[in-house]
Amino acid sequence: MFERFTKDARAVVLGASEHAESSGAEAVEEEHMLLALLDREASRASFALAALGVDKRRASVREALADARRRGGLSRADADALSGLGIDLTEIVSRVEEAHGVGALGSGRKGAGRWPGRRPFARGAKDTLTRSLRIALARRHRHIGDEHLLMALLIHPGVPAEVLADHGVTYESVTRVLYGGGEGLAEAG
Repeated sequence: MFERFTKDARAVVLGASEHAESSGAEAVEEEHMLLALLDREASRASFALAALGVDKRRASVREALADARRRGGLSRADADALSGLGIDLTEIVSRVEEAHGVGALGSGRKGAGRWPGRRPFARGAKDTLTRSLRIALARRHRHIGDEHLLMALLIHPGVPAEVLADHGVTYESVTRVLYGGGEGLAEAG
């Protein structure tokens, strides 16, 4: 599948691996892909993000991702579901950080001894790559661009989609910016 990726999409995949490595994560996660997308300039995804105002709020997006990492990668929806069961995630995070230090529930340094650039892709990141292919095919595009990776992150519930939605970026808004309409959501799912 990688041979179908454009130069920009390949740069996102490699950038995601670099973000995973620099954070000490054991594997490349969806959040690393979003961070790599935020790094891009002069690409279709960066155009869409800029058109939706994210270029001016990159720091805020990065902070929101860091907050989710601090919660062990759980989204607010996950935290709300736990709250409904009487589990206070904020209290748990506070207690764990009190005992083990700030960020103890984050991705940690487990993979610090790995060879540089050798991070495997976690299930969610692999699924994002597969979804990007489906989105490209649904639009009858021959290649997978970084915009397809962005759309693949947005179409699936999770921390990246939640963080971007909080910043005004949804699958529908990106579709509107890039293609002028909202069709294609059902085809790509």
